[in-house]
Amino acid sequence: MASFQTVAKTSDVPPGHAIVVELDDYRIALAHVEGNGFYAIDDVCTHDGGPLGEGQLDGCAIECPRHGARFDVRDGRVLRMPAIIPVRTYEVRVVDDEIRVAIPEE
Repeated sequence: MASFQTVAKTSDVPPGHAIVVELDDYRIALAHVEGNGFYAIDDVCTHDGGPLGEGQLDGCAIECPRHGARFDVRDGRVLRMPAIIPVRTYEVRVVDDEIRVAIPEE
């Protein structure tokens, strides 16, 4: 089971960009894919822990600023090495102007 929590307003994340939000013990990269909506992934590259939210967003792909690993923000899969392990994703809902992310309950 997961609970949805508001992490940002839609106006906080321009199309084609990502921001980092903190929620409880989670650091989440929140990406706005132009024409495709909002997506949330861990803000940690699975290659070396780089800050994905500081990376360049190109369509649905976000690039780690450290070594260039790329991930699909929609499903977390690796698009380019040196990473080989997918990044964790979170379900996102937009309600009015609020972006809500599902955080797993432990």
